[in-house]
Amino acid sequence: MDLTEKALADAKSRGGEARSGGYAVSASYDAAQSRLVVELDSGVILLVPVHLVEGIAGANPETLQDIELSPSGLGLHWPKLDADVYVPALLQGIFGTRRWMAAQLGASGGKASSPAKASAARSNGAKGGRPRKQA
Repeated sequence: MDLTEKALADAKSRGGEARSGGYAVSASYDAAQSRLVVELDSGVILLVPVHLVEGIAGANPETLQDIELSPSGLGLHWPKLDADVYVPALLQGIFGTRRWMAAQLGASGGKASSPAKASAARSNGAKGGRPRKQA
């Protein structure tokens, strides 16, 4: 595939637009707090718990220390894990694929307890609980 001047200019334009929302200037792993620390060009510092990020969740601390920053500042890469994270997605609260995030939310959602849930359980218990299944 030949790269034309127009295609190159278009790619640079798209890259500039993507960077306008912020890009990483440094990234590190805070082992004491088990979190990813990303500093953006604006001075904003993102602190993200590692267990929330697909691809690096559950990895050992030594492996998480080795982070490479892409030249554009839009990507983070862990070579030993072959894992990548898109910085603009982190800014939007997207820590993995839809399927992975849904599994994480579903696992925690069933465990959640709220005053409304507790009240409903007490109310249903007072009525004798759930009806038995009919054969």
